[in-house]
Amino acid sequence: MFGYYFNLGVRSLRRNPFLTALMVLTLAIGVAASIATLTILHVMSGDPLPAKSARLVVPLIDNGPTIGWSPADGPNDDQMSYIDASNLLKSGQGERRTAVYGLYLPIEPPRKDIPAFHAGGLAPTHDFFAMFNVPFLRGHPWTAADDARAADVVVLARATAERLFGAADPIGQRIVLDGAPYTIVGVTDTWVPRPRYYRLVGGDRFGDGEEFFIPFTTAIRHEMGNAGSMNCSSNRDPGFANLLTSECTWIQFWFELRSPSDRADLQAYLNNYANDQRKLGRLKRNAPPGLYDLMAWMEHLKVVGNDNRLSVWLSFGFLALCLVNTVGLLLAKFSVRASEIGVRRALGASRADIFRQFLIETGVVGLIGGLLGLVLAFGALALIGMQSKGMAAIAHMDWEMLAMTFVISVCAALLAGLLPTWRACQVTPAIQLKSQ
Repeated sequence: MFGYYFNLGVRSLRRNPFLTALMVLTLAIGVAASIATLTILHVMSGDPLPAKSARLVVPLIDNGPTIGWSPADGPNDDQMSYIDASNLLKSGQGERRTAVYGLYLPIEPPRKDIPAFHAGGLAPTHDFFAMFNVPFLRGHPWTAADDARAADVVVLARATAERLFGAADPIGQRIVLDGAPYTIVGVTDTWVPRPRYYRLVGGDRFGDGEEFFIPFTTAIRHEMGNAGSMNCSSNRDPGFANLLTSECTWIQFWFELRSPSDRADLQAYLNNYANDQRKLGRLKRNAPPGLYDLMAWMEHLKVVGNDNRLSVWLSFGFLALCLVNTVGLLLAKFSVRASEIGVRRALGASRADIFRQFLIETGVVGLIGGLLGLVLAFGALALIGMQSKGMAAIAHMDWEMLAMTFVISVCAALLAGLLPTWRACQVTPAIQLKSQ
């Protein structure tokens, strides 16, 4: 019976192509606007590492001054000082640990036909690559021993390696980075997570990936400045050595736990660590250390802002407006078929039969509107992606959103068709037969 009603619905749509096209277009525009904004929100708020996001945690240690501060103001910054980062690296807590800060350095290629250029990179520990599942094309990360001796080694991104060496294997080759020679030990495969959840503070959250990686201790030994944000709540003496002993916050830190249940133990360790530091005259605010898993960290830093959520609500409001117009068009379409409904009722069709028939016909409008809405949504996402590289990376639709397009379209059409269908069921057969 469904197939029969579906066929009737398709035939009915052909009777008045202009009215049908107007309904489909109205529904498609509303669906396209909703899906385009919902897709952006879906990509931005998705779990980037679902297999381990609950085990990746960020500690926050508030080392700010007490002058002009109240507990309601929150922590001093979302980064930490070198003092705390260095201590936590030595703590042995968690399965893995890494401190991270950004770099922007000149690279001198080994080939003379390639001019020197500046590149953005990262200074983490060797645990960084395993923590964030960084794929390798060639070679491997540097070792814990390299971290310990602050070795001059570098891991290149694939694009950087190809720019410097073409298709040749660069492992074991040397490049000059910020005036010093570095040995290439690995090349990462294409890895451009968006948002850049591993470094959400002080960088482009939806920008391109890193071009190189060197050990955190090596960057410190070479006194490489931070290419990112830095918060110094009090005056400090100039010089890199004084930066390391100051309370300036400029380093981001991550723990990887063996299991989410280890979080309580890590929190207890951080509480004890903070108490010990207070005995040394630090952490005067007496604020308890914070601990955020990956998804909570993204929420804390508002990776998905209120304006993104507002855009989704506004787009669904526009869809609701389109549905109101669709209701009016359906009422007009079904009202002219009152005589047809009266004949069908006189021949034995029940109100339930009429309801099913017209609701299925409305569902056909929803399917066609979904197809057109999908095309319009792809166009809208393409226009959004033209704004920047970062937006281009997140303005894409996955299979989940493809399915959502048709679900929203059909459900919206069925919702819009409830009132017109109910009105069609109320037609009195006798009155319609007398008028013929």
